[in-house]
Amino acid sequence: MSFFTGLIIGMAIGLGLIIAYARAENARSRRRSDLAKTVATFARMTVKDSKAILPAEFYPPWLNWLNSHLDKLWPYIDEAASELIRSNVEPVLEQYRPVILSSLKFSKLTLGTVAPQFTGVSIVEVEGENVSGGVTMELEMQWDGNPNIVIDVKTRVGVKLPIQVKNIGFTGVFRIIFKPLVDEFPCFGAVSYSLREKKKLDFTLKIVGGDISTIPGISDAIEETIRDAIEDSITWPVRKIVPILLGNYSDLELKPIGTLEVKLVQAKDLTNKDVVGKSDPFAVLFIRPLREKTKTSKTINNQLNPIWNEHFEFIVEDASTQHLTIRVFDDEGVQASELIGCAQVPLKDLEPGKVKDVWLKLVKDLEVQRDTKYRGQVQLELLYCPFGTESNIKNPFNPDYALTTLEKALKSGNDGTEASGIGKTATHKKREVIVRGVLSVTVISAEDLPIVDLLGKADPYVVLIMKKSETKAKTRVLNENLNPIWNQTFDFVVEDALHEMLILEVWDHDTFGKDKIGRVIMTLTRALLEGEFQDSFPLEGAKSGRLNLHFKWTPQPIFRDT
Repeated sequence: MSFFTGLIIGMAIGLGLIIAYARAENARSRRRSDLAKTVATFARMTVKDSKAILPAEFYPPWLNWLNSHLDKLWPYIDEAASELIRSNVEPVLEQYRPVILSSLKFSKLTLGTVAPQFTGVSIVEVEGENVSGGVTMELEMQWDGNPNIVIDVKTRVGVKLPIQVKNIGFTGVFRIIFKPLVDEFPCFGAVSYSLREKKKLDFTLKIVGGDISTIPGISDAIEETIRDAIEDSITWPVRKIVPILLGNYSDLELKPIGTLEVKLVQAKDLTNKDVVGKSDPFAVLFIRPLREKTKTSKTINNQLNPIWNEHFEFIVEDASTQHLTIRVFDDEGVQASELIGCAQVPLKDLEPGKVKDVWLKLVKDLEVQRDTKYRGQVQLELLYCPFGTESNIKNPFNPDYALTTLEKALKSGNDGTEASGIGKTATHKKREVIVRGVLSVTVISAEDLPIVDLLGKADPYVVLIMKKSETKAKTRVLNENLNPIWNQTFDFVVEDALHEMLILEVWDHDTFGKDKIGRVIMTLTRALLEGEFQDSFPLEGAKSGRLNLHFKWTPQPIFRDT
């Protein structure tokens, strides 16, 4: 009996030890996992994060050391940097010189006696790059300097003006990349630097010995030129490369990596900026805020729910950090346009080769966002196409995407020139391929329509409108029905699917008139991509209700001699 008792006790103790060991190991594993998450979180900290949790007195000692030595070395840095700025910025100023000026040259350029101060630091993990490839550091810098900068400006009418740039206040984050890492001292082959984020840039302009406000337009033109020059010459993803060791570092230079196709579809519920009537909205879109890289839509007069349906294309240089920005303005004619609202889309949120349909809420300011007032929404269709993947992407914004191989051969030769032989008529006229098609729309049913009649019902019907061609069709009226079923199909011949839109309006029929219940507005992009699909769409402008629709797209390319 004692044997079995001892056996049972031994087994119990052993089992207890095993359980205790397992629990200890699990606890240890959890602690290690939590520690790893904490380390990973700290590794992803930005300059802004570190400043939020660490007061200035807790900054790394070497950062204070760097600032103190920067003060001592500033006179020498000033001399070298001033010449560097003169040689690099002056050509860019000339490039963006406004038409009202004939020349822009520095006559004086020193950075003053006040050195900038570094206020934050972080090490950045670049996605897709291994540690041995390079080290990326971000330093936040603040500078309230007293530089002596005078720009000699000559107008088209021959007037010469010495313009002084004063009261400069700057806060921004610089990105410094040490790449490639090598075995030879100083362990990296080149240094690249760029202004990663421009938080604040303030300055004033003054005519030496006069008032610049006495010459209309000069101040705004020069200020815009300076900001464009900074944006184009040093702001990320642009970067300046300083070779340290001999070698070819062309791979570090800024290169386009793809295109962003943007369809500006419409906006709704825009804030009215006019006292009399309604706003006249237009949109400005850009990835880099440079004049020649900014796209502007047409103005839709007296409308808070504008429909643009315009297509734009942008060059992408860094999909991981760049954004598409849209600003919607009210056109005030000869006066400055008033901002209604703005929004941004990070390009990293776009899946290459996939069209993304988004509704963006407009805000007053992209940086602060303290004002939470509703300013309306804007609809975009976005398609990011990295270079080298075009053949694998079905691009509905490209009119050639639906052409067969034969049709493409008829349009152009293998070398990109106009095809000969079958690609031309006997008189050698240019043969243009025009892609059109038939859009079949089946209005299946509607659900949960709002009550319109006094008796608690509605007599709904649907009007279908092709916006560009102004072709219309109408379903039958179904009396006293809030969940009507039509199952009616309509065929529309579409000449330009890229710029065409379909509007479906749900109306309530009445003996003495009619009332609009709501509407659905859509481009043909999805029909072009999928060929055939069925979906349910909420009614805009209605308290409730959905429209169930089926679409089928049949391309019908034709040829036209020009």
